[in-house]
Amino acid sequence: MNTKHNACSTDRPLKILVFQEGGRGESKVKGIKRYGHNQFDITLITIDQPLPPVVDDASEYLPDTIAADLVLDFLKHPDLSHDLALMCRRMGIPIVASGKKTTVDGTHTPPVCCALARHRELEPYSRFFGAPEFDVTLKEGKIHEVIVRRGAPCGATWEAARRMKGHRVEEAPVRMGLDTQFFCTADPSNWDPIWGKSPVHLAADLHRAALVAALKKAQNDADR
Repeated sequence: MNTKHNACSTDRPLKILVFQEGGRGESKVKGIKRYGHNQFDITLITIDQPLPPVVDDASEYLPDTIAADLVLDFLKHPDLSHDLALMCRRMGIPIVASGKKTTVDGTHTPPVCCALARHRELEPYSRFFGAPEFDVTLKEGKIHEVIVRRGAPCGATWEAARRMKGHRVEEAPVRMGLDTQFFCTADPSNWDPIWGKSPVHLAADLHRAALVAALKKAQNDADR
């Protein structure tokens, strides 16, 4: 029988269990620790042994049970990801598997980490991490400050935002896209045929659009 997962109590950090292969989750763990305002208790599980092309039984590689409020999947092998998603569904634990194609209901699969929408069941994680959101202050037609309200768990959003100060409004969105690509830790070779972009290029587009929206708001506020 499925057990309904209870939201994390406000008096303790959200327990996140991160699964990775080949170091794919390490930059995200560092970013969550740095920009998560001490809201998260993270455990990293690394699977680095050679795997066969087909894994019929993932129990050899995955734990028997999961004690966490949220699971982040940065595994490469599709069979492991599928069985991990099934385990999370059975236990009622939310799981984010960015860029994955899965048939397991309830798995959150944004095309890239910084495309994750806000979801109540992912709070407070999705309050801090996912599709970028900015507040911008302007001075004499240039960016004075960019405050990140929400961004990529790898930390690329914050790193790129720091470089926006002093850029003119007209040039800043392009600069944001380029800097995001520089700091993004997604695999640029993982081309998505649906989006027609690599995750790195999609991340750049998302950040550029978010900055454009924030600039428009700042300009409208200044005109009032």
